[in-house]
Order: sequence, then structure tokens, then C-alpha cells
Amino acid sequence: MGRMKCLSGLLMLAALSPAYAQDDTHKLQQEVDDLQTTVKELQAEVKELKAQQTKPAQPAQPAVAATTPAPSSSAPAVATAPVALTETPSEQVNAVQLGDATRSPLPPQQSVSENADSASRIDNEAPPTDPDLKGFIQIPGTQTIVRVGGYAKLDMIYDTGSIGTPDAFVTSAIPVPSPHDNSGNFNMQARQTRFSLDIRRPTTFDETMRFYFENDFYGGGNGAYGFRLRQAYGQLGNTYAGFGWSAFADTDALPDTLDFEGPGGAIAPRQAGIHQFFRLGETSSLTVAAEQPSSEVSANDPVGNLRGTQRMPDLIVAARTEHEWGHLQLGGVLRQLGYTNDEQSRRVLGGGVQLTGSIKTGMFSSYSDLLMFGANGGKGIARYLADTGGLGLDAVVGPDGKLYALTGWGTYVAYTHYWSSNWRSNLVYGVARIQQSPWLTTSDFHQSNYGAANLIWSPVPTLTVGLELLHGRLLEQDNRYNDDTRIQGSLQYSFIK
Repeated sequence: MGRMKCLSGLLMLAALSPAYAQDDTHKLQQEVDDLQTTVKELQAEVKELKAQQTKPAQPAQPAVAATTPAPSSSAPAVATAPVALTETPSEQVNAVQLGDATRSPLPPQQSVSENADSASRIDNEAPPTDPDLKGFIQIPGTQTIVRVGGYAKLDMIYDTGSIGTPDAFVTSAIPVPSPHDNSGNFNMQARQTRFSLDIRRPTTFDETMRFYFENDFYGGGNGAYGFRLRQAYGQLGNTYAGFGWSAFADTDALPDTLDFEGPGGAIAPRQAGIHQFFRLGETSSLTVAAEQPSSEVSANDPVGNLRGTQRMPDLIVAARTEHEWGHLQLGGVLRQLGYTNDEQSRRVLGGGVQLTGSIKTGMFSSYSDLLMFGANGGKGIARYLADTGGLGLDAVVGPDGKLYALTGWGTYVAYTHYWSSNWRSNLVYGVARIQQSPWLTTSDFHQSNYGAANLIWSPVPTLTVGLELLHGRLLEQDNRYNDDTRIQGSLQYSFIK
């Protein structure tokens, strides 16, 4: 206030001194201009102080980064983003602090495939494989944050026998009977190399929006490097729409293998659909989904142009509970299967259930040993099993022209042991089975067995090196069989971890 009185006195003195003004008008005018500038600065300071006094107190928020600049007082407030995000593109943003995002209570784990990172989750939670959602940066001038992810992966593969898929260990592709040229084969490939884009932002709906895009290079036949879309979906709050993991799948229970395929008894398709998540308390949730249908049917002696038809989407319900010790998920699917051969059309209902989970069994440093498992069964669910999808084994056309859903089931168990925070091993065993039917051909799939054991070294988060031993056996409808053993070494560089 003393400063204000002094300024007022100087202004009055200048007004009452005409002689001084006449002798040195230029000097007086300069001083008046300086004083007016000072008054404007003081008025701005007073206005800012009043605004701060009238603003309600906010709970303290953790700092995003030590170098994060304070937001401008003139910037518009966003109610759904209580944590101010840096506008410096080079600064990483902790995406868990964006809006109401939280960490999953599941124990942290490591994964070669990073499948759990890409899965949609209730409230867009952070996955156990990436609990801090590291690597995001903010788009300047917006509340949108983005992360470029993925990895480059080289696989060196030696098969002691023959297999129809040299780039992935698909046990249903083992040739039966064993071919004459069965002396082994060496292959190198990098088709699993992956690129992803994860975009998140708060919205006026008081919910966080996420967009996720991912591709790999498994498009085309063996040895080809065709671009392939793996996932492309959006999720606003708890409403998901797009192309990605089925709600019937459980990526948190899938084994950690160097092999791209995994056990044939697992359910892990990616398809278009719409999902709605519902909270059932602090630790439980329910997912209701409608997903892309596809009737995969076959006939021993098809007449005309046999093709599958459907009149409704696949309907899925999955209940889940998550805790520090692990999780359990129980899901069910209802399907309508159909066919036409240009002469007649028939339909039949199918469906199945699956129970999956992961259980923490020990502790080493920040990681725990994990027991993972899955068991499923039903009629007309062959399309959902890893080994039988695409083989036309959902249902078979009988001699009477009726459509009969085939019984199928799959199961697997896996154990992850951490020798240290940098070294881990996995043991995996799985089975997939489709019933024997006189209306199928003798060379159709009946059962497959899959086993894997590996040793994986991750000295730093962005580098993974591993060696894996795989063995598989295929049994056909007439009980003929063949097997293959594979040795696979992998070197993987992750972009962001």
C-alpha cells in the first residue's frame, strides 16, 4: 500500500508543477508512462492474489516430473483431469494419474508377448505387466497423451521333424503320417515384430477414453512379412468397441512363451465386438459382450457350395475377481451356428464355458512365482480354441442334412518361476480335443498335446533373450498321429518399458 501512495503522490506532483512540465516535458512524459506500466503490473498481481484466495483448496497431488512447469493461471480447467499434465513433449507422463485411472491389484509380472498390456480393462486400468503405464507423452496444447510401443523380435528355430507352420508352433499343423523328408529344418524369422499406439485422454463424461492400435507381420503365408492388424479399438469409460481380444479370453492367464502360438487348448481369439464392463464391488467385475459370429462347419460329402451362416452375434458373459494373490475368471459364450449349400439351410445352438486364473505362489524381489491355468468345454466352440480355429470343426452336416454341433474342450497349466528379478523359467502343458465323429473325414483333427519349457533373461526391461524347448503331438480322427520337437532361441528389443 505504501508503494501505491508513493505512486499517487508522484502523479499529483506532476499535475501541480506546470513549470517543471514546461522545462522538461519529455522527461516528465517518460516518467508518467513508466508509472502507468507499474500500476498495471500491480493491478494484475492484485487480481491474481484475489483469484487464489477465492479458489477452493485442492488435495495435494503427486508431481508428474521434477521438471514439469506449472500450468498457466489463464489455462481452462478440465474437471476430469485433476493432475496437471506437462505441455513439454519430451517429458513422460504417468498415465495412472490421469483422471480416475488406477493400478490393477494383480501381482506384477513379466511377459515376452506383452499381450496383457494390450487388453482392454475395466476403468482402463493399468495391467500387471505395466503397472505404472510408463512412456506416455502429452500432445502440446491438449489433454491427450500418447505412447508408441512394440518390439523387434528375432526367432531362431530348429524343428527335429516336420510341421506345416515353421514360423509358429501350431500342433494341429503337424503332418500325419510323418513325411519321408523328416530330417529337420532350421528357420529364422522376425514376423512377430510388433508396433502399437496407445492414446488416452480425459473427457467431459468424467471418464477416460483410450484408443489402441497394434499390428504384426504375420499377414500372408509362411515366410511372408505382410502387415496384419492385431487390434484397433476404442474404450470410453467401461464401453469398448472395435477389434481386439475376445471377452471370452483371459490374457492375464496366458503362459509366457517365446513361441508365438502357445498351447492349443487356450482360448485367445481377436475379433470385432462391443463390450460393457460393470463393477461388482472393489475386487469383482462383470463383462457383457456381443462379438463377431462365424460358423465354421464341414461335411464328409458336402453337396453344393457349403458355407457357414449365422443370424445373431456371439453373446458372451464373463465374471472376474482380482486380488493381490491373483485372479479368477469364469466366462460363457452362446452361439447360433448355421449353414447353407444353396439347396437347404439348417441352424443349431452352441455354447461353452471357461474357467481361467493366476495364483501367486512365491516371492522374489518385486516378482512372484505364478501358477496359471485354463479349462474350457462346450459344443460348437472349436473356433475359439487356438489349435482348431479355422478348421471347420464347430459343427458337421450329417447324412440327413441336419447340422450337429461338435463337442470340444481344451485345458492348459503353466508355472512361472523367477530365479531372480532378471531370470525366469516357464513350464507349460496343454491339450485340445474335438470329439470323434463318423461324419468327419479320417484326417480331421481329434486331439493335440503341447509342451514347452524355457529360460528367459531380461537384464534390462527393453532387452529379452531366451531359449525354449517345445514338443507337440497331433492325433487325427482315425487315431494316426505324428509329433515334432522344436528348439527356439529369441532376441527381443522392446521400444518402451
